Amino acid sequence: MAFPQSFLDELTGRCDIVDVVSSYVHLTKKGANYFGLCPFHNEKTGSFSVSPDKQIYHCFGCKKGGGVINFIMEEENLSFPDAVRFLAKRAGMEVPEDTGDRERDRLRVRVLSLNKEAARFFYRNLQSPEGAAVVEYLGRRRISRRTAMNFGLGASLDAWDSLLTAMVQKGYTKTDLLAAGLVVQNKQGRLYDKFRNRLMFPVFDVRGDVVGFGGRVLDKSEPKYMNTPETVTYSKRRVLYGMNLARKTKRPNFILCEGNIDVITLHQAGFDNAVASMGTALTTEQTRLLSRYTRELVLCYDNDGAGKSATEKAIELLKNSEFTVRVLQLPNRIVDGQPVKQDVDDFIKGQGAAAFEAMLSGSEDQVDYRMEAVAAKYDLTDDKQRVAYAAEISELIAKLPNAVEREVCAGRAAERAGISREAMLIEVERAGKRLYRKERRAAERREMNPVAQLQPQDRSIRYTDVRSAMAEEGVIRLLLRDESLFPACAGLSVEEFSSPLLGKIYGALTERRAGGQPLTIAALSALLSAEEMNHLSALLQKPESLSRAEEALKDYIRTIQDACLRRSGNPETDPLLAAQEKNRKKKGYGGKQV
Repeated sequence: MAFPQSFLDELTGRCDIVDVVSSYVHLTKKGANYFGLCPFHNEKTGSFSVSPDKQIYHCFGCKKGGGVINFIMEEENLSFPDAVRFLAKRAGMEVPEDTGDRERDRLRVRVLSLNKEAARFFYRNLQSPEGAAVVEYLGRRRISRRTAMNFGLGASLDAWDSLLTAMVQKGYTKTDLLAAGLVVQNKQGRLYDKFRNRLMFPVFDVRGDVVGFGGRVLDKSEPKYMNTPETVTYSKRRVLYGMNLARKTKRPNFILCEGNIDVITLHQAGFDNAVASMGTALTTEQTRLLSRYTRELVLCYDNDGAGKSATEKAIELLKNSEFTVRVLQLPNRIVDGQPVKQDVDDFIKGQGAAAFEAMLSGSEDQVDYRMEAVAAKYDLTDDKQRVAYAAEISELIAKLPNAVEREVCAGRAAERAGISREAMLIEVERAGKRLYRKERRAAERREMNPVAQLQPQDRSIRYTDVRSAMAEEGVIRLLLRDESLFPACAGLSVEEFSSPLLGKIYGALTERRAGGQPLTIAALSALLSAEEMNHLSALLQKPESLSRAEEALKDYIRTIQDACLRRSGNPETDPLLAAQEKNRKKKGYGGKQV
């Protein structure tokens, strides 16, 4: 145990979950619980529930759940010890010296310190003669000195171990440098700098800590961009470049770009609401981060194939979210009479900030963008292609949730294809029926396999004996709702549980009861993983009446123990196995040979 259990009990007692969650999520009371939009996945209708009685949260959409510590771990992307410290600071409590996870915590603090020193080293290089090539590159990209300072830009030298040598001299070990992803080890065991002869971009989290780095080459060599690998401080799925600055913007939306240079160019031009993902498509974790600061996103990716693909993926990810999503498509520029694709940096330098502001104001709704993208695939002067266009666009329109929007979009699509509005509406209706039949068949397949519906969502927690596991869940539900039922479980042991997870939970509850400690979900946070806490919160959402609690508990225990005997394969103690054995002997299988 990383912290004394008594300290964790007091901490969770002081940190009311409704109070903590409401500082991140707008909650509305409905009955005994509070509801709001889930901060962990995109949704328009609130399915995120917080129970003040149980001191747990649970999302009926994404199935995440747990106690107040789990919420902070998930929302702030913190380890268990760091989440405990976060809440302790909030509650004004002094954290006792922990006895476990100490090494990882020390490593995180050390890597953050090392990253800060490395950022200073790269920045100083930019001011030295050795950084002249990077300074020249910044000049070509028209990035001002002030902007470079604002983003903490730096230079990695054209040398094998300049950073390694400098950091070792400051007292950091080679193990520290490997853990931070700042050096690489070759097959012979030699260490050398990961970033060499590159423009360096420190990556800051929203708290202002340097969690990692990005580096860009100065010429045409590959890879063009290089980022810190996954480390104890850096996860590319959870960070957005420029977020530390963009979160302070007064603009009503955020602009999502593809690259670091695009973000820097936009900020320099006055668009301080620009951010970019770090070498990956937009992720759910990044949208959760964005949702803290805005409800409107403008997708402004490059207008090449990769950029359009990234736009489609982002729209798909955000389609059921609370975000209003618009798309800003940059026009091609004309060079020697030929259209040439351009990115944000090209546009700002060529057309200026005012032109970008005008395009930003007129950026398309995501539906308009997708309709334009479909139309661009077809030659609508050709009859066969018009038919193909009508088939694809009707599928897109049929998925729109609003009937009026479907009718308006169908009219626009019909006009573009040169067919009647009535014909397009018929195609949309047919597409809608096809989608409904497809969804219905999938639902029927699920309904025809009820056992599969009883299995935990996480495959690592599958039940081997579903009937017994349902009874085991019932025991845990009843004990957490009424502690006075514990004496009735005197004859039930952990070993009789078919599910290792449910057995572990039952054992922990039994130990806490014996030790006179409170039986709370929050108290199990240190024992269970995030996936296990999700499952525990989910099983607690199932109905369980207390009106006949003692009889129900006896039935559950009988089911568990009968199943245990059956699994043990002893026909003398299991009537079902005894009957099966008798039947086998009668037919001549086993026993005397016939």
